[in-house]
Amino acid sequence: MSEKKHLYVLWTNDNLITAEKMVFMYTVNSLVRGWWEKVTLIIWGATAKLVGENADIQKKVMEAMDAGVHVTACKACSDQLGVTQTLEDLKIEVKYWGAPLTEIIAKGEKLLTI
Repeated sequence: MSEKKHLYVLWTNDNLITAEKMVFMYTVNSLVRGWWEKVTLIIWGATAKLVGENADIQKKVMEAMDAGVHVTACKACSDQLGVTQTLEDLKIEVKYWGAPLTEIIAKGEKLLTI
């Protein structure tokens, strides 16, 4: 990779195996191995509920954050699913992501959607 930058991972799939074997494995290794300089994991849709209610996934989120992954969640989704406070208690940034995601796409930033 000639130019290391920022990778955004839009996580919408609430499958546990996908979470463990792709989302967390790739985001953490991307930083640990220097594949990307910065990684942002965006929790969106069903994954907000998964993170808000599953202790094992919460542990994985905390491990990713400890490794340097910036974890953030869609506020509209977390509000509608009743997990905003839980996500905030986990120190996950919760904000409205519609406009920022549109900007990421419009700028041609690196976006991986799962």
